[in-house]
Amino acid sequence: MLTHRQVAQTADAIVAMQEPDGAIPWTTGDRTDVWDHVECAMALVVGGRHDAAMAAYDWCMRTQRPDGSWPMTVIEGVVDDASTESNMTAYLAVGVLHHWRVCRDRAFVERMWPVVRRALDLVVSMQLPFGGVAWSRAWGAAGSDTGPGDAGPGTVPVAGALLAGSSSIYQALRCGVALAELMDDPQPDWEMAGARLGHALRDHREGFLDKSTYSMDWYYPVLGGAVRGEAAEARVADQWETFVVDGLGVRCVSTNPWVTGAETCELVMALAAIDDHRAARLFADMQHLRTDEGAYWTGLVYPEHVNWPQEHSTFTAAAVILAWDVLTGTTPGAGVMSGREIGVEFPDALDEIALECDCRTASRVR
Repeated sequence: MLTHRQVAQTADAIVAMQEPDGAIPWTTGDRTDVWDHVECAMALVVGGRHDAAMAAYDWCMRTQRPDGSWPMTVIEGVVDDASTESNMTAYLAVGVLHHWRVCRDRAFVERMWPVVRRALDLVVSMQLPFGGVAWSRAWGAAGSDTGPGDAGPGTVPVAGALLAGSSSIYQALRCGVALAELMDDPQPDWEMAGARLGHALRDHREGFLDKSTYSMDWYYPVLGGAVRGEAAEARVADQWETFVVDGLGVRCVSTNPWVTGAETCELVMALAAIDDHRAARLFADMQHLRTDEGAYWTGLVYPEHVNWPQEHSTFTAAAVILAWDVLTGTTPGAGVMSGREIGVEFPDALDEIALECDCRTASRVR
């Protein structure tokens, strides 16, 4: 297990790549997206780098668009892809609740609450009839073929929901409702959306786009908290041999001989959430990606044992810190990342949620 000094060293590796305006790109000079950016901010809080974390959250406040979204990618302050991605937009709620649980800074929550509210209102508006959430929408006038950088609301939805992305949104909605309770500002639409989304994630896999060759589609329903108990154990067992490479970590894609640190650490958190003893071993397995300076290579191609791409990525370092925290329980933020201590559970009784599938009728027939 990493020491506290090693975790602080890894947090410093993230800070070293943070841009002057607070943005945290994938690696120096590369793209910034708000999901990975927020993940890094949470890791900085765990690592004790609070000023850098605050600069990252200030960046979120400054760069949010009026509709509640952020551009999909920004490179050194310039929008590279202006479209909206739903799970990226939602993830700020996880970061703000995480910050609250670790730092107990109510003034921070009060400052960020309007930003979270705009973001989750937008995400809920992108929910599809079966309960999943459309993964993105273009930034431009409805029906237009405008490109990145065009000024206009994102009104052109992309048909289809991603299982991993919607699972992350499920976690974000739980965190958002917990923040709403803290702020005494109830959000019943979020609760309804979360309940419908949870049902879709558990019972309507066929409604999501098929990305089953990606390991995230395998473990994210567990990590996001929608699937737990025996169903989670069965899900993990079903694809373990497909994605886990003993002694190295987790494949990003089942068809490629490439293990990645971020996916490995996310699976570690999912395993820890269901008390699977393999979590600690898997965390130890991926430490071959660590450098002497505390940074992390993104991945490894095997059997050649070549690090690829040739980069030290902030999101990998952040996933390592957050997984370490979940395994050790060092901060109260660990319960947010595992989903075990968010404090919000959505109803799964069919009569309590507005389903647009046949499940309600089928349950009565049975």
